Amino acid sequence: MTTRYPAPAIDDLPDDIKAKVLEVQAKAGFVPNVFLALARRPAEWRAFFAYHDALMLREESGLSKGDREMIVTTTSAANHCLYCVVAHGAILRIHEKKPLLADQVAVNYRKADITPRQRAMLDFAMKVCQKSDEVEEADFAALHAHGFNDEDIWDIAAITAFFGLSNRIASFSSMRPNPEFYLMGRAPRQK
Repeated sequence: MTTRYPAPAIDDLPDDIKAKVLEVQAKAGFVPNVFLALARRPAEWRAFFAYHDALMLREESGLSKGDREMIVTTTSAANHCLYCVVAHGAILRIHEKKPLLADQVAVNYRKADITPRQRAMLDFAMKVCQKSDEVEEADFAALHAHGFNDEDIWDIAAITAFFGLSNRIASFSSMRPNPEFYLMGRAPRQK
């Protein structure tokens, strides 16, 4: 992992963080660099991942897991965050089962193979990302027309805002994506 800040060794982590890191490693087959990079400050790690999970694993949402990852990938590209584009692009490819989609939305979501509903969602996410002070009632009406309710709209905005924070931490610290992320979801898994 290339970063300006050295990551602690797994064995040096507090027990609760170590258990979560090992759980992720068992599931993914590797430890995503963000888990170790942020573990240098355990209280912040806990707060970060608690909010991450509240947003990204929320079951009562009208957003699919793919929708959430699409928001992260698109807005992270606008924020020039290499780590989040590569890592969440990989997760997007897996959830949507579309190997080209992450690259499309990262470069230009307006030209991507997405539905009109997803386009409206990303239009709003990008406005929150770049011009949140200009969000107005018409933006809500456009999303309502595509079947999003006010809680879904909150989710779109909150995911965008949270990953704006994540993007900035990853960028200033020179956090690099794990090599495994680059290939995930691009070709069928080897058995």
